[in-house]
Amino acid sequence: MTQYSARRTPVHRGPAAWSSILPGQPAPVTLAGDVTVDVAIIGGGFAGLATARRLRQIDPSLKIAVLEASRLAEGASGRNSGFMIDLPHELTSDDYAGHGDDRAMIALNRHAIGFAQGAVDEYQIDRNFFDPAGKINGAASAAADALNRSYAQHLAGLGERSEILDAKAMTEVTGSRHYLSGLYTPGTVMLQPAGFVRGFGEGLRRAGVLVFENTPVTQIARQGAGWALTTPRGRVSAGKVVLANNGHIESFGFARGRLMHVFLYASMTVDLGKADLAKLGGQPRWGVTPSDPMGTTMRRIDTALGGNRIVTRTCATFLPGMEPTEAALKRTATVHRRKFADRFPHLQDVRQEYTWAGHLCLTRNAVSIARELDQGLYAAAVCNGLGTARSTLTGIAAADLAMGLTSEATRHFAAEAEAEKLPPEPFASLGANVFLRYKEWRARAD
Repeated sequence: MTQYSARRTPVHRGPAAWSSILPGQPAPVTLAGDVTVDVAIIGGGFAGLATARRLRQIDPSLKIAVLEASRLAEGASGRNSGFMIDLPHELTSDDYAGHGDDRAMIALNRHAIGFAQGAVDEYQIDRNFFDPAGKINGAASAAADALNRSYAQHLAGLGERSEILDAKAMTEVTGSRHYLSGLYTPGTVMLQPAGFVRGFGEGLRRAGVLVFENTPVTQIARQGAGWALTTPRGRVSAGKVVLANNGHIESFGFARGRLMHVFLYASMTVDLGKADLAKLGGQPRWGVTPSDPMGTTMRRIDTALGGNRIVTRTCATFLPGMEPTEAALKRTATVHRRKFADRFPHLQDVRQEYTWAGHLCLTRNAVSIARELDQGLYAAAVCNGLGTARSTLTGIAAADLAMGLTSEATRHFAAEAEAEKLPPEPFASLGANVFLRYKEWRARAD
């Protein structure tokens, strides 16, 4: 009998801050007993929820179950910084430029953003949680400014708009004198990721989708023409299954030795009081990604998103075991405090209330996995650092594949090469972490 057993289930370090700063959720709905559905989706993040919504668009009569190992928005999706990016954003490049003519990928990213906007409209998700504000690539050094200008030239060649901001304009936006310049691009949507995912999940529930939380799937086994899924307190019989669990498809035995499991770390301040807000100045909402992909991401939010807070994200570790350590969390919290003080010396006494780790999955050749893995078993996985847009897109593609449809998304992923193999351990971990440390050092000003 064909079966796939999970070698591990997700382990998270630190609180899911984006969820913690929102009002409490209702008690989780956990699978208790056996159910039968047409399609079971493993993973309740961006990919899994997109899969469920796309399936309902194709055939509203389908019985669908989403199985999330933790609470909605408290796994990797709720630990995302919330940048839903339309433009090339290749993390392994020097300036995000990607490879050659990216018009097709931009169109697909915008399709994913439009799909997410449709979910906001359909499920009446708070529009503050989906803000089409654009983003800024910040530059704090001459080298970083050169990267921004190189990226701007690449975008101009694609017919895409961007705007160079000088140091004065950057201070007016952020309240920080740290940046020499910035590159503004208008197409990014800024999410409150936990609010968006919670609202998406509740909307699906109201539409009749079964959404189970705290329900990890430990085994998938062939059952006649379909599949049986084992969870701690019940079984799901499904005609088709979608693995929408990003890097954890490897936990079920797929793409072993081909996935790069990278954890990024972030900290969030306490809710700033009136005195600190007066010192800070700047605009109430903004997002700054570094001009060098291994630099520091900063984001400011306001009361409608969970408080007047600033998020600092930097540091990365390659962890094939998919489990960050408490020591890594403490080390990165120290780095975040220093990076925050560099940018806001007038607020250096502000306390960081939350520090957390978030799992992303990449491949050496920057491909995702959205295809049929076995008869009736599909993948919507590997975000390559674009957990919001790319994961949404893989979810759309997996739903189309499961229903026998051909679309721009399915054609794109079908044309991608197989994920390249990684070097054997311990060489992969040693090499990757040395490379990450070097890249962080090189981008230390940014």
